[in-house]
Amino acid sequence: MSDDRSWRAFFPSTFEGAAELQRRLASQVREDDDPSPIEIVGGADLSYDRRRDLFFAAVVSLDARTGRLIEVGRAVARVELPYVPGFLSFREGPGVIEALQSMTHPPQILLCDGHGRAHPRRFGLACHLGLALDLPTVGVAKSLLVGSYREPGVARGCSTALRDRGEVIGRVLRTRRGVRPLFVSVGHRISLDSARKLVLRWAPRWRLPEPTRQAHLEVSRLRAEAQR
Repeated sequence: MSDDRSWRAFFPSTFEGAAELQRRLASQVREDDDPSPIEIVGGADLSYDRRRDLFFAAVVSLDARTGRLIEVGRAVARVELPYVPGFLSFREGPGVIEALQSMTHPPQILLCDGHGRAHPRRFGLACHLGLALDLPTVGVAKSLLVGSYREPGVARGCSTALRDRGEVIGRVLRTRRGVRPLFVSVGHRISLDSARKLVLRWAPRWRLPEPTRQAHLEVSRLRAEAQR
């Protein structure tokens, strides 16, 4: 994982030139499978308290073999940038990295609550984090940002291609029978097929894969504690 000095260059403090930066960095994303063995799988989520202008970020590490929770990283800080559609990763990325850097056992692959390649400029949160940290990442989003698709079959494991301007940018994956599908896309250092298989493997019971589901629960706890 990249050190503190290097990742900050990926997150400028303003949106000036942000679209061009996304396009340039998108060309550096790798969509091939990383050969390194994975022993720790992680999930990241982030939430906001708009009244106090705070974000709450959480990253969980799970044993890749047993699913046992190993560690939780947390961060609470002021929101530095406004919400602008298409540039969410500039706003959220530093908070997730702050949570990651608090961990003794950070994940070797990270499932992000957001998009990767399934982005207008092919550089969503999962790509941004993956490239900034040189970490394999997967985008696992609950709603569509860009593209079109056929509805997948109702059975668990059914999936269809997510396309935009003639390019396959993700898979629309049903993780539970009859529930709304997820939008899976490459973040960095993983193929789309491996990303789909990974999300399905880690979603044996719930709509969300266990790493991001647990990160979401932790974010909810952080917000509740802050409001006491």
